[in-house]
Amino acid sequence: MLQKRFGKLAATTIAGSMLMAAAACGGGDETATTASPGATGTSAPAASDLKVGLAYDIGGRGDQSFNDAAAAGLDKAKTELGVGQTKELEAGSGETEAAKEERLRLLAQGGFNTIIAVGFAYSGPVKKVAAEFPDVKFAIVDDEAATGANITNLVFAEHEGSFLVGAAAALKSEKNHVGFVGGVEVPLIKKFEAGFAAGAKAVKSDIKVDVKYLSQPPDFSGFTDPAKGKTAAEGMFDAGADVVYHAAGGSGGGVFEAAKAANGKAIGVDSDQALTAAPEVRDVIMTSMVKKVDVAVLDFLKNVANGSVKSGPVVYDLKAGGVDYSTTGGHVDDIKSKLDEYKQKIISGEITVPDKVS
Repeated sequence: MLQKRFGKLAATTIAGSMLMAAAACGGGDETATTASPGATGTSAPAASDLKVGLAYDIGGRGDQSFNDAAAAGLDKAKTELGVGQTKELEAGSGETEAAKEERLRLLAQGGFNTIIAVGFAYSGPVKKVAAEFPDVKFAIVDDEAATGANITNLVFAEHEGSFLVGAAAALKSEKNHVGFVGGVEVPLIKKFEAGFAAGAKAVKSDIKVDVKYLSQPPDFSGFTDPAKGKTAAEGMFDAGADVVYHAAGGSGGGVFEAAKAANGKAIGVDSDQALTAAPEVRDVIMTSMVKKVDVAVLDFLKNVANGSVKSGPVVYDLKAGGVDYSTTGGHVDDIKSKLDEYKQKIISGEITVPDKVS
């Protein structure tokens, strides 16, 4: 997500509180394709007047995944919208909520009128700092718990995209055995696991799905430790799996290395990692669960510029094109029609994908 990508979270803000917070806002989530009445603010600044601050999760620009997707959205905003000044700040490993608050506060005090926080670890800090600067528009990726009149929550149906790559894994597995490596065992990453397992079992009900999390909160090193990712994936390949999906941020690089050494296949996450991972491992990445954080970031900045930005959650699901699977390398060309059939069944409601592990 991975989001690296998730490294910043406050364990107390995750789980059921995300759904409870959404309910407390009085009304359901907006989908990314829904119009946005009731915009916050009374006037729209010209795009050139926007001063955008981007606060990354651990890993920052260059993580080949979650943070890079957010950075791509900012880059598109510079090109397509002509936004004015921008500033990007990275998170440190193991930092406190106070450090995250200070990062956001420095941007707001520095005159940045639009601030985007990448990752649910910013939940508490965004809620606190947004209340201090009511004239600044805030967005947070992957969190619904931070609420406020000037906060937009950019959230995704990761379980739906993960269902598709789970189906791909099962269709491609010759051993009826696949694996999932999660960075940190938190509710957000459990959504990836739930969707992946459901997709695999929709294809082959008796398929074996191995699951391994690299760390437990409050230890979030599982998102930034390729060696741990490699060890976990090696164990799965040694045990008989032939396809392994990761939702582990920077640790995913180790999963790709293990797949390469085992002559197995891997599935990337967030970005099309067959394009962004180290060149020597790209050929083992059969597909990626693409989470279009770049689209969400660009949409948010467009809405700020045209005065239609609204507070509360905006959901980027499969129907809205917010998640999908990638086809780079041609590894899934032969099963694309089947994957697209599953996609349409999810969009139509014929298939409901679980977002929790049963």
